[in-house]
Amino acid sequence: MKSIPQSWLNPLGRLLISCFFLAATQLSHAGLKEDLETGSYVLMMRHADAPGYSDPNGYNLTDCSTQRNLGETGKTQAKMIGQWLKTQGIESAQVFSSPWCRCKDTATLLNKGAVTVEPGLGSFFENRGSRQEQTRLTQIKIAQLLKTSLRKPVIMVTHQVNIQAFAGQSVSSGGMILVKVNQSGQYVSHQLINHPHP
Repeated sequence: MKSIPQSWLNPLGRLLISCFFLAATQLSHAGLKEDLETGSYVLMMRHADAPGYSDPNGYNLTDCSTQRNLGETGKTQAKMIGQWLKTQGIESAQVFSSPWCRCKDTATLLNKGAVTVEPGLGSFFENRGSRQEQTRLTQIKIAQLLKTSLRKPVIMVTHQVNIQAFAGQSVSSGGMILVKVNQSGQYVSHQLINHPHP
């Protein structure tokens, strides 16, 4: 086993090592809860890991068995993200989901409160022609939510194509972005949120 270089043992070296390990192990976003309570931000999340690609032919939104669903990794991932959000001070939220089961299950496993299905968050992967309308509906919903006096965090669980259309950002399964919007619900800016992965 190699010994630790002597240069690492001086005060500056020890400080650098401590900072490295702190950055590597403490994934957080300073003020995430506070941002979400200002009425200017929403947290958009792609559903957790669901093995496969797209949905089987003839899938039915009222029958989860006909859809591509979360695997065990995805279920664990959603629970971990929910726990991580709790460490950021987010105990409960207004949670909205696409009608697809993999999104509804992800939203439920976050354990942040009742989940409301929002049609505007539904996937348009197989119907790209509805991209503009879906995005418009999401914008309208966000504007309605942020106009209320309730300053409870808003979490929207949706699909890759929806997030890409709204914010221009590609995210992996379980990925989250903090989106800043104006009072009309229109996109202003965003930042990726780092969080633990299984």
